[in-house]
Parts: sequence; C-alpha cells; structure tokens
Amino acid sequence: MPNIINRMVTAELADLLGGSEGLLFFSFNGLSMPENEAIRGALAERGVSVHMVRNTLVRRLLAEQGVELDSAALKGNTAMVAADAEGLIGAAKVLTDKEYKALRADGKLGLKAAYFEGQVMGAAEASALADLPDRDTVNAMLLGVISGPARGLATILNAVPSSVARVIQAKADKEDGGE
Repeated sequence: MPNIINRMVTAELADLLGGSEGLLFFSFNGLSMPENEAIRGALAERGVSVHMVRNTLVRRLLAEQGVELDSAALKGNTAMVAADAEGLIGAAKVLTDKEYKALRADGKLGLKAAYFEGQVMGAAEASALADLPDRDTVNAMLLGVISGPARGLATILNAVPSSVARVIQAKADKEDGGE
C-alpha cells in the first residue's frame, strides 16, 4: 500500500514541477494555526498555493530534471510554491513582506532557495525576486516610455501656435496701451 501512495505523491509532485515556470522553497517551522492561515491566505491572493514537500522526494525529482539545489535548501520542514513567473514573484513579495518580519526573525519562516528561468538561486537571490516589478508595474513603465516622446512632441507642436498667439496679443495690448 505505501508503494501506491508514494507513486501517487511522486506523480502529483512531478506534474506540479513540470507544469510550473519556477519554484520557491521556504521554511515553514512552528507556525501557529492563525499564522499558517494568514500566510497561506496571502499567497492564495497572489494566485499560488503552498505545498509541504518531502525533501528527499523533491531532491530526486529535481535531479531527474537536471536541477541540483544546495543541500541546505532541502533540510527541515520545507514548503514549496510552484507557479508561473508572476505568481513566483508575488509569493516572494508575500514571504519577504514586513508583516512577517517577526516570523522570519524567530526562524519560523524563511526563504531557502528558488529555481527561476533555469537558474538555481540561494536564499539571498530568492529574496531578491521580491524586488522585481509585477506585470502591472512593468506595463505602466512601458506605457510611460512609449507615451513620453509623443507627449513631448505634442507639447512642442502646441507651443508654436500658442507662442505666436501670445506675441500677437502682446503687440495688440502694446498698441492699445500706447494710445
């Protein structure tokens, strides 16, 4: 019976690993139920879910895909988020949020590693994912870059007729004031 269960768990985890753009591993030790629910809820708002994983199983499945994580990354209680790029960045933002600073200080919560765009990242690089802008921010930045030159051109083109109008008005005011 355990062999069937192990095969089912392995197959489910292999599907999860194969269908994601990135992975984020973090420690999830000694949390109270409200803390656990708060973190899982915040991650669910970003569209990702937390999976508690067996370290040996994840290490073996990743090795089959040619991914070698640091040995410290898969020790102790390990939680994993498997998501697309935007979901992974959102999860990193949640886990490094100042709201959970006390949990990180107590050692209850902490990023261990990440696998993103074919690169294995340590804890420091994984937390740097939180500094990446999300899709809406990138779209706004791109829109600003695209619309900036057009806005400048419109301002310049509008300045020529308005300057001519001001010069004519000043000339008219000068002639009226002199009489």
